[in-house]
Formats: sequence, C-alpha cells, structure tokens
Amino acid sequence: MTEQTKIPLPNGNGPKDGGSLIERAVESFGWGQFAAPPVPASFKSQIASKPAVPEPAAEVRAVAVEPAQPEIRPEVVEAEPEAIVEAAPAAVMPAPVVRPVVAPAASSPRDDTEHPIDREHLRRQGFIQPEGNVSATLEEFRIVKRQLLLNAADLKRQGAAAKGQRLLICSPHPGEGKTYCAVNLALAIAAERESEVLLVDADFAKPSVLSALGLPGGQGLMDALADPALDVADLVLNTDIPGLKVLPAGNATNRDSENLNSSRTASVLDRLTEDAPHRIVIFDSPPALAASPAAELAKYAGQALVICRAGQTGQQSLEDAISLLSGCPNIQLLLNAASFSPSGRKFGAYYGYGA
Repeated sequence: MTEQTKIPLPNGNGPKDGGSLIERAVESFGWGQFAAPPVPASFKSQIASKPAVPEPAAEVRAVAVEPAQPEIRPEVVEAEPEAIVEAAPAAVMPAPVVRPVVAPAASSPRDDTEHPIDREHLRRQGFIQPEGNVSATLEEFRIVKRQLLLNAADLKRQGAAAKGQRLLICSPHPGEGKTYCAVNLALAIAAERESEVLLVDADFAKPSVLSALGLPGGQGLMDALADPALDVADLVLNTDIPGLKVLPAGNATNRDSENLNSSRTASVLDRLTEDAPHRIVIFDSPPALAASPAAELAKYAGQALVICRAGQTGQQSLEDAISLLSGCPNIQLLLNAASFSPSGRKFGAYYGYGA
C-alpha cells in the first residue's frame, strides 16, 4: 500500500513534513483561502486573561459615579450663600459701633434719673431753699428774674425766641459771686409755674455749679462741642427740684475757646431749647477778664447779666468786661453783696426778715 505521505501533489508542491493528509490536501489545493483568518497570539493572551464580566461592570461603575457628582455640587453651592450671609453682618456690624448707632452708638445714653439736691447743703451756702419759706434772698431774686423773663418774652415777640431763652451770667473777675447769683436765679425761675430752667456750667476751667448743688460729674457741654457723635440733650442731668435741669461743663480741654468758636456751637446750643419753648438756659460763664469763653458765649445769648460785687468791682474793670461782652444785645448789671438800702432798712423787712 502506498504511503500517504508519499503521494505526489499537483504543481509539485509537497506538504510540510509531519502534516496530516487533510492538512497537506488543504495546502496543496489552496483550500486555506476559505478558512477564517488566524487569531494573533497577543489577542489570544488578552482574551484568556480578561474575565467574562469586566466590561459591563466598568459600565455600571461609571453610571454609578456620574450621578454622585450632582449630589456633591449642591452641597458646595449651598455652602457659598451661607458663607456670604454670615460675612455680610460681619462687614456691617462695625457701623453701629462707629456711630454707636445712628449711629447712635458713639453717643451717651440719656440719663432720666432724678439726681437729688441736698437742701441742707444749699442752706449752708446761703442759696435759696426749694420748697422752703420765703426769704429775703428769694425776694431779691424774684425781682431780678421778673425783669429777665419780661426781656425774654420781648425777644420772643421779635422773632429771636431761641436766643432770647439764653441768659449769660458773668463777672469781670473771679470771686464776685457769679455762680452764687446763677444758682439762685436758676432756683427762682424753676419755681415758675410755666417755665423751666437749664443751668449750664460753662466755666470750663473752674466749674463749680455741680459742687454747689452736690451733683455728680460727667460729660457736658464741652464734650458735645468737641465730639459730633454726642447729643448734648443726652448729657443733661435731671434733678428732684421740679423745673430744674443741669448741664455739666464736661471734661477739661485746652481748646475750649476754639470749640466755642466753631460752626457746631450754634446747633448744639439750639438743641438745648429744641421742643422746649418755655425753657430758660442760664450759662454760668468764666469771668470775662480772666478767660475768653465768656465773650464767645455772649454772641449766642439774648441777655447778659454782669455781676458786680459791692466795694470790690472797679469801674474800669466793669467797662472792660462790658466791652468784651458786646456781642450780646442786652447787657444788665447786678450789684451783689450790698448790705444797705437807701431807706436804711434791709430788703425783705416787709416779711420780717430784717430789722
């Protein structure tokens, strides 16, 4: 029997050694062109190592991750407005502090406390006794206040109401009794049924009104002139004497004259009579020949009362003081510490106060 591997093939092409009869026939007759192309070895290794489900799993993971991103983004978007809302008040908060509010912030709160006046302390100093019996001193200042109130009413009719409500008490030199007269006059006017009085301690270098009345110190007129954030009305002290209020001089400064000469002075003084048409504002100023504030305040007063001490104030000093106060349209003189009268009888003898 002929051996299969020895069978001659057409075209002289012989099979490769070791191939089967079918393989040799396929190769000899060109049947290999109808077979599927061989798979490369590299592809075979990838197919063999790749699991059956990885591709769908990867697609599932991608789908799962993408929805997660919108869930993270809203959290970031919500956090930004919260940060802005919290930051906005922080940026606005300093405004009430600068202004302490209107800022009302930087101003002192209004003190509605009624500060008690020590009546015994007033008596020992020779002042009028509120709610006390009629005295010679009270009668003397009743006459003085009546003339001053009439002048204030005339100024009001002339259209100078605010200026007419201001009265300056002054003297040429220290020790002539200006504070004594200012306090007694304030106590006398406070007793009026239709008037009230605001006593202003305007002797900034040597204030004495508070000590005379036994009141506590604090911010006052000079502080309001120096600091635009302060409302002078908030610095006024109420007392337990009906109709009597007091404004302290304030903290000492070496710029009192400059502050009084500023454009702010007019508005501050107008504030003292705002909504108070029946109020009389009495300024206890420093001596005219000793300090300049008296001349500055005189420009804003409708009346000035110059205190002359009997046997002490000289004529030349009096004339010089009147000249410095010429900014006030109405200047009057008050003789203090006089111990005699033309009739030889003490004033007030009608009520039995003198012999």
